[in-house]
Amino acid sequence: MVDIHNEYLSAGGNRHPEAADWDIATGVFAYGADRNIALWLPLDVHQVGLGALISGHTDKVNTVKFLPQTPQDIPILISGSVDKTVRLWRGSQTSKYEFQNAAILTGHSGSINCLAAVAGSDRIASGAADATVKIWQITVSENSTSANLVQTISLRPRFFPLALALSHLHENATLILAVGGTKSFVQVYVPDTVEQSTLFTNRATLTGHAGWIRSLDFVHEAQGCSGDLLLASASQDKYIRLWRVHEGETLPEPGIEVQNSSLETTGKSLSNKAYRFGTADLKYSLTFEALLLGHEDWIYTVTWYRHGEMLKLLSASADNSLAIWESDSSSGIWICTTRLGEISAQKGSTTATGSSGGFYSGLWSPNGGSVVSLGRTGSWRLWTHNADQDRWLQELGLTGHVKHVKGIAWAKGGSYLLSTSSDQTTRLHAEWKRGTNRSWHEFARPQIHGYDMNCIESIRDGRFISGADEKLLRVFDEPVDVAQVLEKLCGITRNVGQEMPGVVNIPVLGLSNKAVKVPDDEEPLSVEGDKRNDAIQTTTTRGLTPNIAHPPFEDQLARHTLWPEREKLYGHGYEISLVAASNDGTLIATACKASSADHAVIRLYETQEWREIKPPLAAHSLTVTCIRFSADDKLLLSVGRDRQWAIFAREDGQHHYALKASNAKGHSRMILSASWTPLAHGRTFATAGRDKVVKIWVAQGDDFKCKTIIQAPSPVTSVDFLPRSLGNELILAVGAENGDLVLHSIEGSNFEKLRTFTIDPK
Repeated sequence: MVDIHNEYLSAGGNRHPEAADWDIATGVFAYGADRNIALWLPLDVHQVGLGALISGHTDKVNTVKFLPQTPQDIPILISGSVDKTVRLWRGSQTSKYEFQNAAILTGHSGSINCLAAVAGSDRIASGAADATVKIWQITVSENSTSANLVQTISLRPRFFPLALALSHLHENATLILAVGGTKSFVQVYVPDTVEQSTLFTNRATLTGHAGWIRSLDFVHEAQGCSGDLLLASASQDKYIRLWRVHEGETLPEPGIEVQNSSLETTGKSLSNKAYRFGTADLKYSLTFEALLLGHEDWIYTVTWYRHGEMLKLLSASADNSLAIWESDSSSGIWICTTRLGEISAQKGSTTATGSSGGFYSGLWSPNGGSVVSLGRTGSWRLWTHNADQDRWLQELGLTGHVKHVKGIAWAKGGSYLLSTSSDQTTRLHAEWKRGTNRSWHEFARPQIHGYDMNCIESIRDGRFISGADEKLLRVFDEPVDVAQVLEKLCGITRNVGQEMPGVVNIPVLGLSNKAVKVPDDEEPLSVEGDKRNDAIQTTTTRGLTPNIAHPPFEDQLARHTLWPEREKLYGHGYEISLVAASNDGTLIATACKASSADHAVIRLYETQEWREIKPPLAAHSLTVTCIRFSADDKLLLSVGRDRQWAIFAREDGQHHYALKASNAKGHSRMILSASWTPLAHGRTFATAGRDKVVKIWVAQGDDFKCKTIIQAPSPVTSVDFLPRSLGNELILAVGAENGDLVLHSIEGSNFEKLRTFTIDPK
């Protein structure tokens, strides 16, 4: 019996203000991760990280919302996507991470941007880039979940909704809907009567903001659904406005900010115009309550939280800060009592030199004791209030790539995993060991680049090479502070006798991580091999403190875990597409994007002096897609978009290789991946391509013949043999274009397929 389970999941959050929600009932945090929905328990004491991924959408997820207070306490998750659909996911009462797609709501003709739901109602609202808001009725029974379209609101004047808020007006069933988006006003919709079947109509248009509306949230001033209703609106004009919905004919007293004429110096309108509306038997007024100033850039989200009788408002901004606002008990003025995040003196610079790019989202935990925020790098930061110290302390959050992962590579000893992505970062993942608890986390961000990354390979423990959309490759060495942290928290021993670089220096407008010697904390920093240090504006990142007791936080990863660059390798005429290293670490093989035989060559470099071994290896006419060294490094296998594979043999005692065998018609379409079997099973390899076929080739004399063909339901993009055999069985992993991951058990003598195991992505 084969046991296959998820050991580690890593996925960054979509940079959309509406793409996350924290369930009050279960404590599950859900966020959009490209076209998936990621599930996480931020307050889990075991700190195991990401728990599960929900798949179903065919494009990026823009908005996520839990349906509060469902019948039978069944968790219901709602999601909206660029694929123009809203999906309902029905949770399990036995597992917090198990959700099944219960319904797909169609009807929008544009990307879904926002959702709204309220406890005690079966109505939800969805807003899309087709300039409409749709009202749906959700039915949750013991065995099924469904939805019916109740109303379509065409927004006039036409704009795209970016934020929705839904609430009860009072203790009755009357609902109120606020809509904001790509205009500087907020529209308020209320039904004519209390009956649920009554359609929403536009009752007020709130003006005052000078930019797009990015977030809206309702809260009742008193517990329950009694008292006045407050609406918070956040805008790209850097301000938050509070609005009061009051029941009765008489108007409420104007807020203290409205009375204070000194605020007129801001140049913002503080008009207290009253908007009146009513249902069949109740009258309401809607007035401006307060203007909250303090952020210096766009405000993406505002969220209310009730702590007893006290209301708190959390705001997240592109100025790299979260702010918690409270009303002063004596004066009634709304003030910022807490500010979390960071202040950068170098606006617009790279993450490595100081700028985090702002916060796209901020959310309260169900108990109000913690908050999370999403940054530009796709990482979630977590802060928890410490009552003893009366301060907010940062805790371990969640990190992950935000664009396509283009390459992964294990350290030669298998102690950690390197990944690189189109998000222009390279990340190091390792297992955090503390007592009996084990969990994987990101421990370093060795490379933060200015080009999209394409490939990565480990040369030896503590050294790797990467390629990006540029014509050169870069070699990096592990700094001593990162090695110390990995040794302390992960049990990864380092070579004490091996000289390791110190901290890293980066030119603000450069791409090279330079090693910096720091003999003493009192002495100035000096860049190795660069005497023009005073003439170049640079930023030096201090290393990690070796006494940390947890994986680095996001701000530490972005600034203090860079690896210094050791060498650059030149020679290719176009963008680097792939790189491979020999098993003994003495050779590097590289290829670039190519449309002719002149550039579709493999260049070899030796790692002692970092010199190119000429001439380059020629066999292909289009881009080489995969290079693999055999386990003894005597053979080099390459496959390409020209549908052929080629094998080069190493000349005795030298670094030179010569073409030994090739097959110009190895597959009927481009070949995308290849892998060697362990040496015990002879000179045998597998190839896979867009023709939905995996082929196993066996050596016969000086040639190789196809022995086994394995069909796949979709184009195969990656294959890899387990480096060791299990008895007389080989394990072949096959990855497909549609996301399928399959393990095939192959008989080690005749190479026939024995069994197949499909890995559930959940």
